[in-house]
This record gives sequence, C-alpha cells and structure tokens, in this order.
Amino acid sequence: MEAQFIYLSTCDTCRKILREVSGSAIAWQLRDIKSNPLAEKEIDELAAQCGSYEGLVNKRATLWKDQNLSEKQLTEQDYRALLLQHYTFLKRPVVRLSGNLFIGNDRKTVDALKLAVGL
Repeated sequence: MEAQFIYLSTCDTCRKILREVSGSAIAWQLRDIKSNPLAEKEIDELAAQCGSYEGLVNKRATLWKDQNLSEKQLTEQDYRALLLQHYTFLKRPVVRLSGNLFIGNDRKTVDALKLAVGL
C-alpha cells in the first residue's frame, strides 16, 4: 500500500496529524520537504491528481503574505512557479494513500484521512 506523508518536520500541525494517524497499521514513508524538496515532475504529478496547482498552494504561508500574492491575479503557471520556488508554498501535509490524495490540515481533510486509515 502506498502511504506517503509529505510534510515539514518543524511544523507542529503536521507533527500532530502524523501522531494522529500513526496509530494505524500503515507503514508511512515520511518526506520532509525542507530537507528533501519535491522535484518538478513530482509537483506536476500531484497537481494532476489534485486537479490544479492552486489546490497545492498554501495561501497562509508567510512568503505568500510578504509578496502580497492575494492581491494578484495568478495563473496555474504562476502557482506552479511558486511551488517550485520555495517549499513553504506547498500546503501541508500532503498524504498519498492507496491512490488517494489528502492535502492540508483542515478538519474535514484530517477526518477523511483518519477514516481512510481506519481510525
């Protein structure tokens, strides 16, 4: 079973979610995006599965706010460029589990992930 947990190891929320799903019998493949950033091809694959590059972007990131990006009209290629520019633009965590993709830390997503792992 494919079970990849893509996260930022210094993110308290990511660590909390990882603890919550660690109670399952799944052997997680952990990937810290700071020490092991996603390659261009991987970002393209995630976007294809997600349906857009925008769906992968963390619009609460400090860099997002610092660059006033919410005031700009961004295209899918702009979102792709941001994801390639810096790891903090990736919404976290990103979980691949048996062909399903769970992106972000909102309660609905975390609950769906927990259900998918049998918790």
